[in-house]
Amino acid sequence: MSPISDPGTEPASHTRRPTTGTPRGGLRGLCSRATLAGGLTELAWVGAHALLYPLGSRTEPLWLDSRVRPGGQPPAARALFAADPLAARIPVLLVHGLIDNRSVFTVMRRSLRRRGFAQVCSWNYSPLSHDVARAAADLGRHIERICEQTGHERVHVVGHSLGGLIARYHVQRQGGDRRVESLVTLGTPHRGSLWAHVMPTPLVRQLRPGSPLLAELAEPAPGCRTSLTAIYSNLDEMVVPTASGRCDHPDLAARNVLVEGVGHMSLPIHRGVADEVAATLAGLRRARPVLSAVA
Repeated sequence: MSPISDPGTEPASHTRRPTTGTPRGGLRGLCSRATLAGGLTELAWVGAHALLYPLGSRTEPLWLDSRVRPGGQPPAARALFAADPLAARIPVLLVHGLIDNRSVFTVMRRSLRRRGFAQVCSWNYSPLSHDVARAAADLGRHIERICEQTGHERVHVVGHSLGGLIARYHVQRQGGDRRVESLVTLGTPHRGSLWAHVMPTPLVRQLRPGSPLLAELAEPAPGCRTSLTAIYSNLDEMVVPTASGRCDHPDLAARNVLVEGVGHMSLPIHRGVADEVAATLAGLRRARPVLSAVA
């Protein structure tokens, strides 16, 4: 991982020395070592994910860490940092993408726990869902259950692909910023994707550039309390153009992180992405880094 940020703001265990540079373009970029390695990784992970998919058909229960003692204390005192200095004080909820389930987070779930996040769980929304707003409302109810179970008043959310857009809609249009401390999206089509013109289903039509849903998300959202980080890739074959993975809404003060040479399905398993997610949820990211697939 090669961040571009202020020296001294990054956790030493998760970054290397800051460097500068821009993504390669055209045929040269497609033939780069990072791009070729990313493409092979994407193919391998898609095959492995197909085998894991049946195991993720049900929503994962939230396993409470024995060191957390919810009670009458303020939220910051109700959870303990694990041994890792990047450990979060609040639960982390993972939300998958279109036609997928929690199995896509098999690697990231383990990565976050190893980095000190004591309470990490995932949520499966209905594969028959045909409306982002309705799925977002269901997400809100699930977040409320997590808060009731843990005693925490706020949670972190990490959303892959459509899952990030569902979470953003909940935060921005349904008052979800009251519960969501920070939102990280991975390969989310914040400005839509041209591929959405291929499948004319009601849900996919909402992902077309300029759709009523995206127009609604472009409306003002003053006072939103949730910080948003959009991680997007120059090798994302599902978000076209890839710049649509950026979130540039002025009221959200979003931070955009470019990943080089990482495919759409590989984002949740990439080590550099996991490091960036962990550092972001721990409140240690303020600049705009650029990641490399060969980190």
